[in-house]
Amino acid sequence: MRIPAHAVCTAIRDDIVSGVFEPGGRLTEELLARRYGVSRVPVREALRTLESEGFVTTRRHAGACVAEPTELEAADFLEMRMLLEPLAAARAARRRTDAHLKVLRGLVRLGQERARRGQGEDLRSLGGWFHETLVQASASPGLVALLTQLRHKVAWLYAVEAPARPVESWAEHGAIVDAVTRGDAERARALTAAHADRAAGAHRLRVRTSQPAVNTASGRH
Repeated sequence: MRIPAHAVCTAIRDDIVSGVFEPGGRLTEELLARRYGVSRVPVREALRTLESEGFVTTRRHAGACVAEPTELEAADFLEMRMLLEPLAAARAARRRTDAHLKVLRGLVRLGQERARRGQGEDLRSLGGWFHETLVQASASPGLVALLTQLRHKVAWLYAVEAPARPVESWAEHGAIVDAVTRGDAERARALTAAHADRAAGAHRLRVRTSQPAVNTASGRH
């Protein structure tokens, strides 16, 4: 059975984000095809997609390589996500379904319970699912696609420290869901913006370039 290129693309992207393939490293079709157990055709298609997304670059005499974003580019990705997540929350307040609300409330309940008990090992994944569901509730395919790509890039370029006050962080999640439930788009936007602004301070850049460091929190922390 032929494995589709999008599945290969996902696998390569995940390996880039997790650090299996380091920035600047070569990505040869032959080695990738062997790693994922596919022919070179879906690998070639996947590399083209990843190049369009900014994860891969093509170099003369070297072929496909993992991209090496500058610190300024990394800061841009984080700031764009901070600007777009509040928009997604505002749209979610207008467009969410009962199914979205059920999932969001369940995640908040689990997150608050584990935060109170100090079970921090699950909080990061729960937080990721919460924000992903909130974006999906915006019912805006273009916004969902853009934020998904930004989420991958931020995870690739930044290490994220656990919240110093997880109980407060999950209380913020709960307040966002309350606003979305009431259909209060402006409050959902404001609460998400404040939450994203505080969370940005926990991001620590992984990439190191010759360019001078920039303030990834836009001077607000």
